Amino acid sequence: MFSVPRALPRQVTGPVVSLLILLHVSPNQLTVAQLIGGIIAAGLIGSGELAWGGVALLVASSLDAFDGTLARTTGRATRFGGVFDSVIDRLFEGVVLGGLLYHYLEIGAKTESLLVFAAMVGSLCVSYVRARAEAEGISLYDGLFTRVVRILMLTAGLVLGGLTVILWILAVMTIFTTFQRLFAVWLKLRGQEGVAGPAA
Repeated sequence: MFSVPRALPRQVTGPVVSLLILLHVSPNQLTVAQLIGGIIAAGLIGSGELAWGGVALLVASSLDAFDGTLARTTGRATRFGGVFDSVIDRLFEGVVLGGLLYHYLEIGAKTESLLVFAAMVGSLCVSYVRARAEAEGISLYDGLFTRVVRILMLTAGLVLGGLTVILWILAVMTIFTTFQRLFAVWLKLRGQEGVAGPAA
């Protein structure tokens, strides 16, 4: 099933990680810096500075490409670090979309507000399916609209315009990707014995 590459090539991450090591930046510090950048982006977007918010979003989200590599390179990779990074990723995406929702509510754009809400729910569901699959022992990276694609699409809409169209795409495709991932999980679990039933 089609999926987007999860990481930048080592030729890109290597020099950046080496610089971060020289600056004594820890992986968790980098993760927190990403969230702070997301809050800044949300503030700009919420105030109507969509293009600048898009730039801030792109810069902040790019930090996520290096924290995992930095952790592994410095021997600081931990199970908690992986959980922490995943939670911050969800908060990051939520706060940015929250800033966009605030902007549309302020100007009375009901359709766009609903689209942002739908994209937010869809994005959380895409991530949750992966988390739930991993709890069942399945590595899952399938899906068209992964986090990287969603952020790049949103950044393009903020900076270049056509944001309403982008929101329609995000709203529809995040829900599609949720079911795409569910189907992938079903295929991987099909035929296995002892599959747990649905949680209450």
